[in-house]
Amino acid sequence: MNQFNQYNDIVFDAFTLHTKQKEIIERKQEIIEKILEFYNYSCSSILFIGFNPAILNWKAKEIFVAEASDKVKTYLTSRDIKFSEFDPTVNRKYDVIVALDEYLTFSDSDISQKNKIDSLCRYAENVIVTTVKDYKNQDFKEREYSQPAIIRNNNVLTAFTEIHDWDIKDKNAWQTAVYQLSGMESQCKGIFARRSLFFKQLAKFSMDNGATDFLVHKNLMYKSLIKKNYEHVISICFEH
Repeated sequence: MNQFNQYNDIVFDAFTLHTKQKEIIERKQEIIEKILEFYNYSCSSILFIGFNPAILNWKAKEIFVAEASDKVKTYLTSRDIKFSEFDPTVNRKYDVIVALDEYLTFSDSDISQKNKIDSLCRYAENVIVTTVKDYKNQDFKEREYSQPAIIRNNNVLTAFTEIHDWDIKDKNAWQTAVYQLSGMESQCKGIFARRSLFFKQLAKFSMDNGATDFLVHKNLMYKSLIKKNYEHVISICFEH
């Protein structure tokens, strides 16, 4: 599994612990729907990068999944979700691509990060929906750790938090370890190589790949299931 794949499994595990899954699904779905309404786009085909709760209630002619583990795919099948696995050898585009949880920051170099952006743009027909923190104005405390998320299930509390170890030489690179605490048990998952991504940087790379619009939605914020820090919702629009 690649690094985002492994990280996404932690998000998936957190979702399965929740007792209010219906509300979570609706909140994640609403973000995507509001962006489609903003551009007045329809969605016949959608590509989810990793597990996103919205897939459990999404209505589209074609649903595709990329960078999801076998555990996630087995779960989707058990929920009767009709999906196909993304095939990079097939030359086609998708109306909507959903890549949340700061997908584009899971890179170990400038080159790999740019390649990820190039790849998403290459497969996008109408719009890419992604999330990124405001790294230019990031609070110093957020650089070191994320605000813990706590899930209560049958009187058992499970806490998730991230510890960030920033590179001394490269100010835009860091490594993330995710700690999961449940009762008297603790697990450390990772380490995940990460890289800052700035709005103007993402906008430039997107425009270089044919995007016609780039928008940081002021009235939309995304919150992961394993931390309480908010991420900015970004849409990258393509018109043909």
